[in-house]
Amino acid sequence: MQDILTTYIPRVAVQPAFELIKANNVHLKIVNERVTRHGDYRKLPDGSHQITVNANLNPYRFLITLVHEIAHLVAFHKYGRLIKPHGKEWKYTFQTLMLPFLRPEIFPNSLLPLLAIHFKNPKATSDTDTRLALALKQFDPPNDKNYIFEIPPGGEFRLYNGKVFKRGNKRVKRYECVEVSTGRMYLFNPNAEVEYLQ
Repeated sequence: MQDILTTYIPRVAVQPAFELIKANNVHLKIVNERVTRHGDYRKLPDGSHQITVNANLNPYRFLITLVHEIAHLVAFHKYGRLIKPHGKEWKYTFQTLMLPFLRPEIFPNSLLPLLAIHFKNPKATSDTDTRLALALKQFDPPNDKNYIFEIPPGGEFRLYNGKVFKRGNKRVKRYECVEVSTGRMYLFNPNAEVEYLQ
């Protein structure tokens, strides 16, 4: 398992991440990209714990996602299954588990201040933290995607499922976008990655 982790997370983080996996009896599955999530945790019918993480994540996002999912397991075990999945118990657990990894030997100096801010009150996904998401994206392999906020008003974009939208105005936090074929209005997170149709 440690050899496998070396492929996906920063080398200095391998041993402590392996200890977390071992201590919580996690079956880690590294899977092909899923567009809607970076990872997930589930308790299987036989009582074992399975965590899946997308193989295409950069090392820093992979590590954050792995610890995020282990935090679900630990929080449910400690506080019971009735807690909210991303409630205060999970946030506290995630902060506690992530703290030993927030070091310059593991994360680049450009990410550490943003991670410190993010972990004061972690969100359900780091993608909703625009500044952190942009900073993490710098470590992704180049792709042809744009964020919604980069698309000009009235510009059209395509989702992974082939649907085409036209970007509208920003509401409080999200952008109103009209599906071209149906005229239906949808709200998009500013840093959702899409294909800009120029």
